[in-house]
This record gives sequence, C-alpha cells and structure tokens, in this order.
Amino acid sequence: MSAPGEIAAAMKFCLIVTLLGATAVVLANESKKEKLSSPGEFTIPYLAYLQSSPEPCVGSLISPEWILTAAHCPLPVKIRLGVFQPTIKNNKEQIRNYSLIVPHPEFNTHTLENDLMMIKLSEAVALNPYVGTIAIALEPLVLNDSCFIPTWRWNEYKNLSDPDILTWTSQYSLPSHECQGILSQRTTANIMCVGQPLSTLYAIKEVSAAPAVCAGRLHGILSWAKGSVTLGSEGFFTEVHPYARWILKIIKSH
Repeated sequence: MSAPGEIAAAMKFCLIVTLLGATAVVLANESKKEKLSSPGEFTIPYLAYLQSSPEPCVGSLISPEWILTAAHCPLPVKIRLGVFQPTIKNNKEQIRNYSLIVPHPEFNTHTLENDLMMIKLSEAVALNPYVGTIAIALEPLVLNDSCFIPTWRWNEYKNLSDPDILTWTSQYSLPSHECQGILSQRTTANIMCVGQPLSTLYAIKEVSAAPAVCAGRLHGILSWAKGSVTLGSEGFFTEVHPYARWILKIIKSH
C-alpha cells in the first residue's frame, strides 16, 4: 500500500499535468484565433488594388483577365489582388501588370459621364479563396436592394502613400427622382446615388472607384463623392448594366 506522502505527490503531479494541458489548449485556441484574424487571412476576393500615382484606385475583377474600374483613375503601375492592407505584403497576394487599357470611348473628363475603364491583366490570375471574380449586372437594380460598398482608406492621408485599412458599408440606392434632385444641373444618365448629406464631414479619405455590389452582382463604380461614402455621405456611381454589352464585347474581342 502506498504511503500517504507518495499519494500526495502523485496527486500533485496529475494536477500539474492537467493544468499544463488546459493551458496548452487555451494557447492553441488563442493562436488559432490570431492566425485566422490576421490581415492575410481576410480579403474581398474581387477587389483589386490599383497602385498608381498620385493616388491609387479600386478595381473589380470581373474575369480572370479583366478588371473594371473608373476611367478617371490614373494608369496603374502595379495591380495587386488578394490584398487586405496595402501597406503590408502577404503571401496570398497575386501581382500583375496590365497589357491593355480600354476607357469608354465616350468618357467625358469634365462631367465624368461614362466613367468606366477596362483593364486587361498581363496574365490571368489563379482563382482561389483569396482572389475571385464578381459578375457584372445585366439588368437595373431592384429598388430597395442594399448594396455592399468596399474600399480602402487612409487613417491619416499622406500624398503618394498607400492607404491603411480595408473598410466597407451597406447602403440603399436612392430612387431616381431623389438622385436627380441631388445632382441638380449635372447629368443623371446612368448614375446611381447612395447616402445622404451629412451635417458633419469627416476628414477621412477613401480610395476612389469603389464598387457597389447589390444582389451579388456589380451594379456600380464610384465616380465621385461628397465626403466619406463608407460613413454615409453621398456617393455617385456609374451604373454598370447599361454598359454590359460594351464590357462583354471588349472581353470577347481582346
């Protein structure tokens, strides 16, 4: 029969092993959480970061070889896909150049009418959970459909710098008569409006040409805004569906 001292020592050893095991499980779970929430583990697959000067733009990957963005954007010097935080490189990124730029032939630099541009990548991307495509809208948006609008923003804007963080909002598109009232003398052809005038304008700068994804399809490309769209300010998007035939023709012919 074991002596009382031996029994106490055995119980103490078992307790230490149990505590160490529990600690290991907690640390493993915390490590797993940290790994899954790290910047490289989360992307919006169809977003492309168009690195350019003086400022970048957002692009939307509509096929493995083609990006749709705004015609007012400068030409990119580098195209990065699978990006969460542009200031940090991650091993999920795919980097491309462009082989062809096709702005809409009737783009007006003064009024920003027909503010769309197609970019053909130098090489097709590999589709995976971090890089993927978004289908373009072929029909008008159904009224009261909510639109998901993602972009990147600077916490503190500095010229020629990459933005700090990925941000997004969900907004309802405004009825056409409200949109026309906001635009006043400006053209309302093929323009979708979101947001409302804000009494407080935040000094937050966002990357231009953000997409509006409604009902799972790309319905708009941000042309201009009055403040921060992701904080609820007015944003004016070029509708995609009126240009669907032009977009598909460009893809097929090139």
